[in-house]
Amino acid sequence: MAKQERAVRTRNALIESAAELFTRDGFEVVSLSTISARAGVSNGALHFHFASKAALATAVREAAAQHFARITSADPPPPPRGGGSLQTLVDTSHALLRCLSRDVILRAGFDLSDSAEGAGEGEDLFELWSAWVEDAVARSAREGLLADVAPRDLVTTVVGATVGFAALGGHDVHWLSRTTLTRFWSLLLPRVASPHAQPGLVAAGRWAEAS
Repeated sequence: MAKQERAVRTRNALIESAAELFTRDGFEVVSLSTISARAGVSNGALHFHFASKAALATAVREAAAQHFARITSADPPPPPRGGGSLQTLVDTSHALLRCLSRDVILRAGFDLSDSAEGAGEGEDLFELWSAWVEDAVARSAREGLLADVAPRDLVTTVVGATVGFAALGGHDVHWLSRTTLTRFWSLLLPRVASPHAQPGLVAAGRWAEAS
């Protein structure tokens, strides 16, 4: 059991080390020896767990997809007012950017999804996020929470803005701040939310209001 636990710790250390270096330096530049050295393990231990850099990148992407799933499936605090699925979209966008500012594996997953061919296999986090937003917007429409706006246009706007904030956040963490996203939603919600839904919406997210 102790041997298995050590193996799990070693594997996780390598994944985290790779995530940090892929994000900082880029997949193509980073060497396996640099990853193993940062993780504090031997090259032999690295090759025991991962046959290649692409295999290690795949593990990073798989771990990032698990982190992403936890974000998009989390239950927010009970709503003080209404908002339904549209509020859930606001809440989850805040949670995603907050996690991107401090979760190196999640950020590496997005970076690798945007990398050149060869940066491992696995889920494309941009596609996962786009699909999740599309579903949330569709639910909002069914719940009668949208004004006279085409759902596809709202999906495009939200995905484009949040992905843009995520990319810019790699250079300046201010783009990942709650303030930045709150301002975005404060501008957008009056345009896209139906009149009866607007009083129940919290642009800063329900987590912020509950804290």
